[in-house]
Amino acid sequence: MASAFEGPDGPFVYARYGNPTVRALENAVADLEGGAGALAVGSGMGAITSTLWALLRPGDHVVAQNCLYGGTQGVLGDLRERWGVDVTPVAAGDPEQVRAAIRPNTRVLFLETIVNPTGEVVDLPRLAAMAREAGVTTVVDNTFATPLLCRPIEHGADVVVHSATKYLGGHSDVIGGLMVFADAATRLAVQERTAEFGAVLDPFAAWLIVRGLQTLGVRVPRQCASAQVLAERLAGHSAVAAVHYPGLPDHPGHGDARRLLSGGFGGVLSFELAGGLRAGRAFVGAVRLASLAPSLGDVKTLVMHPASTSHRQLSAERLAQAGIAEGLIRVSVGIEDVEDLWADIEQALKAAERHH
Repeated sequence: MASAFEGPDGPFVYARYGNPTVRALENAVADLEGGAGALAVGSGMGAITSTLWALLRPGDHVVAQNCLYGGTQGVLGDLRERWGVDVTPVAAGDPEQVRAAIRPNTRVLFLETIVNPTGEVVDLPRLAAMAREAGVTTVVDNTFATPLLCRPIEHGADVVVHSATKYLGGHSDVIGGLMVFADAATRLAVQERTAEFGAVLDPFAAWLIVRGLQTLGVRVPRQCASAQVLAERLAGHSAVAAVHYPGLPDHPGHGDARRLLSGGFGGVLSFELAGGLRAGRAFVGAVRLASLAPSLGDVKTLVMHPASTSHRQLSAERLAQAGIAEGLIRVSVGIEDVEDLWADIEQALKAAERHH
C-alpha cells in the first residue's frame, strides 16, 4: 500500500491524487497541446492560481500582459498584497517594453494567446525566447485560441493554461481547468500544490470535457469562420465605432495573428458602440437568438458587457489601460447559421442606435 502513494503516476488509490477518467482527459489535452503532461483542476481560475502559487515565492516578480482577463489580474493583485509579489503590467505588443520590465527576481511572464476581450495577439515566439534567456517561466492562457489554432509550447511557452469550461467543454455544462507543461518536472511541482489545495476535477466533469473534445475540430472552425463574417460586417455599420478582431487587416495584432494562429482567428470578437454605455445596455437587452451570458466557447452565441462582468474588479484607470470602453460588447460566436446571427445582431444594433 505504501508504494501506491509514492508518486503521482502510480496506482489510482485516492481521487485527490488521480483518477482514470481525469487522467484520460489530461493525456488527451497534453497530446493536443504537444506537452509533456497535463493536470486537470476544478476551474480555469483554479489552473491559473495553482500555476502561479506553485511557481512564485514571496518577493518574486511577474511581468504580465496589461490587458489580461480580469480574474487573472485579481489573482496577481492578491499575490502582491499577501506575498509581496511585484507585478509589472506591460504592453506585450512591444517586445522591448517586455525586455525592459524583466528583473533579476522575475520568475513568470504571463500572456494570453488571444486577449480577452480586445483580441490582441503578440509575438509569442520572440517573447518566450526573451523570457527563457532570462530564466523566466512563460505561462500562456490559451483558452481563446484552443490547441486547434495555436500550440504555445511549440512557440516556447513553458506552461499553458485553459478554462476547459469554454471551448474544450464547448457546451456551458461543465466547469474545469487544464494546465499543460513543456517538461515533466514543472508538472510534478504544480501537481504537489494542486493536491494540497484540493483543486481537483471530479471524474464526471472530466468525462464531459472529454466528450467536448470529440467535437472541438468541428465546432471551432465554424465559429472562427462565422466570427470573421460578423466582424467584417460590423466594421461597416454606422452604429459601430470600432471592431476588435485579429482577423481584420486593420487590427493592430493582425500580422502577429497571421504568423501565430492557424485555421482561423478565434471565435470571439468585440466591438464598441458609438452610443456608449446606454447603447451597450440597449444592445444586450435586444438580442433574441444570442444569449446574454458572461462566458464563451459555447455552441450557442453569447454576448456580454465586459465592464460590468469579467472586468468588473478593475478601476476606471485599469479599464482604460485594458482598452475596454463603456460601450464595448463581446460576442462569443456559436455554431448557429451565420445569417441568422447577423439578422439578430442587426436588429439589436437598431435598438442601440435609438439610444445614441
